[in-house]
Formats: sequence, structure tokens, C-alpha cells
Amino acid sequence: MSLFSFLTREVAMDLGTANSIIIFNDKIVVDEPSVVAIDKRTNKLAAVGKDAKLMQGKTNPYYETIRPLKGGVIADYETANLMIRELIKKINVRRTIIPPSLRMVICIPSGITNVEERAVREAAEQAGAKDVRLIHEPMAAAIGAGIDVLEPLGNMIVDIGGGTAEIAVISLGGIACSKSVRIAGDEFNDNIVEYMRKQHNMNIGERKAEETKIAVGAAIPDLDSPPEDFAVQGTDIMTGLPKEININYKEIAHALDKSIAKIEEAVAEVLSITSPELASDIYHTGIYLAGGGALLRGLDKRISNRVKLSVHVAEDPLRAVARGTGIALKNYEKFTFLIR
Repeated sequence: MSLFSFLTREVAMDLGTANSIIIFNDKIVVDEPSVVAIDKRTNKLAAVGKDAKLMQGKTNPYYETIRPLKGGVIADYETANLMIRELIKKINVRRTIIPPSLRMVICIPSGITNVEERAVREAAEQAGAKDVRLIHEPMAAAIGAGIDVLEPLGNMIVDIGGGTAEIAVISLGGIACSKSVRIAGDEFNDNIVEYMRKQHNMNIGERKAEETKIAVGAAIPDLDSPPEDFAVQGTDIMTGLPKEININYKEIAHALDKSIAKIEEAVAEVLSITSPELASDIYHTGIYLAGGGALLRGLDKRISNRVKLSVHVAEDPLRAVARGTGIALKNYEKFTFLIR
């Protein structure tokens, strides 16, 4: 370990819309929901991460739960600052006589604006980081999926997170073409909430929608190994009383159909603007799926049928971006030109 690394605490962070993951010493040390709870009486932090998520939809007038990131970017700067600071505190590091400085590499959506990028940097700096570097999510996802992004070979990555779906063609350590659409896990949850209201006259919360998506979420109505029906509880719109009904995966596939179709179109659009040489590579290498959205049952098959290419789901897709960010940090000299 060099003197510089001894004096520097190096942290890789996937600051996600739904979950935030921190890697320190090559290990995932923090994996928490991107949720903060505020005590409105004192205007101070009451909980962060898992504890705050447990309070979602169940607060009284004295507490408020906030998700500081929307659509892959910081929507509430002050709350994001608090969240990043508290998550960093969860890192268990050995104390030294000289307090180490903090170097952070944070992944960001490829379609982020300069203003949004500056907000991410400033939030991390306010949380104590002395050196903040950024890496684009598609690049981090590709590295985390095991792709050699430095090769002169075209690879397509589709990273479906909580707030955005990032589609990119990568070659020679750069993004040749890309598209970012704000249709991802949150949008899927909204689709389920709307479906339950319209088809079953039932109001459900965001947490229950996400639980339903995880339990019986699907992209196609014909699965080889379908999940068991899932009991969903909510409020009957007509009577106002608590209600429970069983939902099957075919209903959720129908509810998500339009949103998934938009992601399919974005993938096709990126392929249409890809150079012939890179397109030839992708024909052989296929498309890689990462992010929590990649866990949606049958999504790989649906995209494959749409674009007529093989589709591979990355190992542990939920953590692919964080894993790639950690690899980029560990091999900082090798990936210097990928980190801004």
C-alpha cells in the first residue's frame, strides 16, 4: 500500500435512485435504500437507509420520509447531503493519528446535465470528500458485468436502475453512442399502482408496489417457471376499507408493457445509430443487462425477440454498477481517462 493510499480513504459509491451502495477495501460495506426520514419537530435526521424505508408510508405528522434522488439525479440537495454523510459514517475504518482524506468515485447517468453533475460533486464534498471523481453509469455497469471496455470491440450495455435506463455502446474505453430514458424501477412501481387502481379499485403504496414487482414482476405473459401468485393488501376505493387480492405475473406483465416497450424502442434507437463496425461486433457479443430492472422475469427474452440479438444478464445485476465503480477505483491508473 502506497503512502498516498495510507493517507487517503478511497470509496466507490453507486448513488442510486432506489439504493445506494458503497465499496471500501474491495468490499460492499453499505447497501441501503436511498431514503431519509426527517423529524419535522426538530428538522433533524431521524433515520436513513433501511430504517427510513421501514417508515415509508407509515409516518405520523411529526415525521417525513424523503427520497432525495429522482430520475437518477439529486432532487433534494440538502437531504442528499445528509444521506451521503450518514452512509459514509457507516464505513468501519481504522482510526489513524492523521485523519485520512476521502477520495470518492461516484457513478452518474450518461444523460446528466452540468448543473446536476455539479450538484453530485458538491453534495459529496459537503459530506467530507476532498477529491470527487465521476464515472458514467453505463461504463461502470459494463466494467461490473465483466466486459473489457478498453478493447477495440463494440459492446452494448443496458443498465436499468431505479430512476433511469441507460443504454450505451462502448468501445476503446469510451461511449460511442448512448441514450438515457427516465423509465426504470420507479416507473414500473407507478405502473403497478395505476393498474391496481384501475383494474381492482384498490389503492396501494409505493412500498407494496415494489414488493409486488419483486414477487411477481415479469416482462412477458408466458414464463417457463412462473412465480406463485402474490397477496397484495391495500385500500378498497369504493368502501375505504382494507382489502387483499391475489395478483399473478401475467397481470404485472400487462401493467408494465408500455414502459418496457419504451425501453425496447430506446435500445433499437441506439442500435440504429451505431456504426456498422460496432454493430457487427454487437451481433456477435450480444447485449448485456445490468441494474435491478434486469431481474424482471423474461426481460432478456423480450428484448432479444425485439432486436433479434442474444441478451445476457450480468451476474448479480443489482450490484453491477457499484462493482464496476469499485474496480475502476481500484485500478485508478488504468481507468484514469474514464473517471472525470
